[in-house]
Amino acid sequence: MEDGNVTSPEFEKLLEHLKSTRGFDFAAYKRPTLSRRVDRRMSTVGVDSYTAYLDYLQVHQDEFTQLFNSILINVTSFFRDREAFDFLARDVVPKIVEGSQKTGEIRIWSAGCASGEECYSVAILFAEAMGAEQFRERVKIYATDVDEEELAIARQAMYTDRQIDDVPADLRDKYFDRTSGRWMFKKDLRRSVIFGRHDLLDDAPISRVDLLLCRNTLMYFNHEAQAKIVQRFHFGLRDGGFLVLGKAEMLLNFVGAFVLADLKQRVFMKVAVDNGADRLLAGYPERDERALHSGPPARLRDISFDQDPIAQLVVDVKSHLLLANARARELFGLNPRDLGRPLQDLEVSYRPVELRSCIDDAHARRQVVQMREVAWPAPGGEPRYFNVQITPIVDAADTPLGSKVIFSDVTRQRELQDELQRSRQELETAYEELQSTNEELETTNEELQSTVEELETTNEELQSTNEELETMNEELQSTNEELETVNQELRQRGTDLSRSNIFLGGILRSVPLAVIVLDEQLQVELWNDVAADLWGLRADEVHGRHFFGLDIGLPVEQLKQPIAGLTRQGDQRFEAEINAMNRRGRQIRLRVQCVGIGSAEHGRGIILLMQEAPRHEAAPATRH
Repeated sequence: MEDGNVTSPEFEKLLEHLKSTRGFDFAAYKRPTLSRRVDRRMSTVGVDSYTAYLDYLQVHQDEFTQLFNSILINVTSFFRDREAFDFLARDVVPKIVEGSQKTGEIRIWSAGCASGEECYSVAILFAEAMGAEQFRERVKIYATDVDEEELAIARQAMYTDRQIDDVPADLRDKYFDRTSGRWMFKKDLRRSVIFGRHDLLDDAPISRVDLLLCRNTLMYFNHEAQAKIVQRFHFGLRDGGFLVLGKAEMLLNFVGAFVLADLKQRVFMKVAVDNGADRLLAGYPERDERALHSGPPARLRDISFDQDPIAQLVVDVKSHLLLANARARELFGLNPRDLGRPLQDLEVSYRPVELRSCIDDAHARRQVVQMREVAWPAPGGEPRYFNVQITPIVDAADTPLGSKVIFSDVTRQRELQDELQRSRQELETAYEELQSTNEELETTNEELQSTVEELETTNEELQSTNEELETMNEELQSTNEELETVNQELRQRGTDLSRSNIFLGGILRSVPLAVIVLDEQLQVELWNDVAADLWGLRADEVHGRHFFGLDIGLPVEQLKQPIAGLTRQGDQRFEAEINAMNRRGRQIRLRVQCVGIGSAEHGRGIILLMQEAPRHEAAPATRH
């Protein structure tokens, strides 16, 4: 039973839209398969109803191509089903080649050719059987499909290593050329293959065909469409032509039109159907009047007539009952007193059939009148069936003498026939269900095969991406190792720098001079403990501050010009003694040495060395 959504108004509206806008009618396609593939596209684009998908199609015009490709899954390959092609090469192709000697022409039709692998495979079989030259001169292969994109691929005849994998190596090298990393079918043989768009339901069939291949295409259509297509195939084939179907397909209702060439491989041969009138198979021999007169004695004739197991009546020309054998008397309730009575007075005249009109008809036409399977309802039981035959009796002068009525009981035959008919119908139903299931399985198999191919492609892309990620990982690992090496170097340099700072701090603490280091902007970079004790400011209080902005007892105005000169000249020295006031407010004589360090490229700086100068005894003390 079909799904409820298969015949929903929304689904039918979607199909009508595809027919009106794109000109393709899917009405003959099986609804379960069709809806399943539409549902697949709906899931891909992320819509959950046929109405929403119809809106999506109207907005995204390129979606129809994707939907079309999804419905018409093109699963094909070279020499697909190797056993079928082996049978064709062994038993079919030689017969076609031999039978074409009179006409000289061989016509082949590959219906539903997809991307062309099938028709090129058949071309290879005939080229092998006939030779390339004879093939080019005598063979025409018509390859048709409804998918224009697949036909475009087939016309190019270019295939990848993976697509050509099923072609034996010797045939591949013989019938394909290697071009731009692909395999191209031989151009001179390619000219014998004619591609074209063809709708099996709407377009006229190709005629005078010797071999017709339509594999795994009929299973997508319903039974009415299949019957119509097969009728067209029968018309298109020559008498004795071969039809090749897919493993899931069978000619159930065309037993008289085709005979089996091989059931397993689904190869059939066309039978010419005679549409003329029925022929007469037999006639009645003329009676020998002399034999009638020299027959057995009358008593023997009477007993033989009376004991005949078939009910018989004899009626004269006046419609009086003359004779009735034992079987007739028993069957119709007659007795000896009924003999000689008018037939119209007896029940047998109208039951089980109206005899008088039939007797009149037999005499008028001078022919035997037959009525088959006349039903006679039995009281309280099943009806009985008779074949009634009325034969006019005439003498040698063609004078009517009467009529003979024979009632042949065919009840048992009718029962057997009904049982046979029921069994046949059950068998046909079971076979149709089996065929439908088989077609569904084949369709599902093709869908799975298509999905597997997509997954293989995705897997190859993922594998390529994985390889790229592995390469990037190796590069990152190498970079990480380099960074670790740089980090170790930096740690070592940091250790060395810490050691140097400790060493420098030790030196500065051991030097009995006030040491001040200024950068290029004359900001304090270094301020040792002696300088802190001399001026009363700690190192963290002065670090980064401008030297001339410090509030200390040093007359820095006297040092501006010399220090400015040192910053311009570079490695120079300046020494002077100036009066200053230490942190305790005591006037001191301070010896100051200024030394320029660095360069113009890396920045210049100043080192100030300060030491209290010893007082001269002759010098008077300064007072405030």
